[in-house]
Amino acid sequence: MNYHDIITLEPGKRGGKPCIRGLRITVSDVLGHLASGMSTSDIIEDFPELTEEDIRACLCFAADRERHIAYLRAP
Repeated sequence: MNYHDIITLEPGKRGGKPCIRGLRITVSDVLGHLASGMSTSDIIEDFPELTEEDIRACLCFAADRERHIAYLRAP
């Protein structure tokens, strides 16, 4: 998935954290909700401006960031 059109970075918004489509909902917010046991439909019910694609984009973004960090740590 190409999440680059969905995950945005704006210096003045939410402390420059990665957000979804310029909204004030961060990737971290969504990941935290998923980690707490909320389903995709639960999250969309609480944040109707989000889509399933937005939530998948958050997961892809986090996976890419983890791969990048792991690569930097490799000897």
